[in-house]
Amino acid sequence: MSAAPPTAGPLVDRYGRIATDLRVSLTDRCNLRCSYCMPPEGPPWLPSSAVLTDDEVVRLVRIAVQRLGVTEVRFTGGEPLIRPGLPDIVAAVAGLDPRPTLSLTTNGIGLDRLAEPLRAAGLDRVNVSLDTLDADRFATLTRRRRLPQVLAGLAAAATAGLTPVKVNSVLLRGVNADEGPGLLRFALAHGYELRFVEQMPLDAQRAWDRATMVTAEEILTALRAEFTLLPDPDERGGAPAETWRLAGFTGADGRPARVGVIGSVTRPFCGDCDRTRLTADGQVRDCLFATRESDLRGAVRAGADDEELARRWRAAMWGKRAGHGIDDPAFLQPARTMSAIGG
Repeated sequence: MSAAPPTAGPLVDRYGRIATDLRVSLTDRCNLRCSYCMPPEGPPWLPSSAVLTDDEVVRLVRIAVQRLGVTEVRFTGGEPLIRPGLPDIVAAVAGLDPRPTLSLTTNGIGLDRLAEPLRAAGLDRVNVSLDTLDADRFATLTRRRRLPQVLAGLAAAATAGLTPVKVNSVLLRGVNADEGPGLLRFALAHGYELRFVEQMPLDAQRAWDRATMVTAEEILTALRAEFTLLPDPDERGGAPAETWRLAGFTGADGRPARVGVIGSVTRPFCGDCDRTRLTADGQVRDCLFATRESDLRGAVRAGADDEELARRWRAAMWGKRAGHGIDDPAFLQPARTMSAIGG
């Protein structure tokens, strides 16, 4: 590979990986306070003047799609459902040519009202975070008593056709680590696709400890005690989840039901990573665990044309590291938390 970033073409890095999946954070704000992500109060939110406007978001996504080869766009947060202009942003991106696949990661609160409008705007599917089915544990984990709203949001997403409806679950030792099989039974009963996610070092309290996290292998061991997991013959590609088919179960689409595990810590997939990230305040991140960012907001507001913005984006991705380095003793947790980065 050349020592200098390319001046044309897709978002390639020095290791030959091409980023075609764009994660766009629409806000750093959230209406939950999940213990593995945020402190009980705060943190201080970005001032509104620092957050990209709707038009700025759509412009940067258009550049990513039409000039940089992005084919999938996922809206994240914080909690993206609290962004007032969300349906209009989705509609504008859905109207691009070529049209990217559009998804959204949410905690599900408010999805019962927004599922139909978002589907009408062009959203294809959703990922909903749900770590427990127990109301008291939900309150402990999120510091809010809003489990019924999340369950209602899931049901509304399925009714609206935002399928496959995927559920993301983080298991924490001493809190909900025993709920893996129960969450899977719930997902199968409702036609959702479950993804377990290893807890990552992106919490505001800096309390993450690899020695106490629930690992992918522990999750799989618990599932195998009740279910028969079969290798999934479908190509994983750059998808973060390893998936298994569940013998004897059928999904909502009539195909064999599946369960996935995103083992970002113990089973990293950095070599096949195809993601680029745009924060709510217009910073490009080449990795979830990056310690540096590249500013596009400043260039947009200074009058940069589309080609200049594309050039800056290519340069930002060119410097992507080979891996996140969590196993390296020199690993540094990013200054931003997950809510401020965008999942």
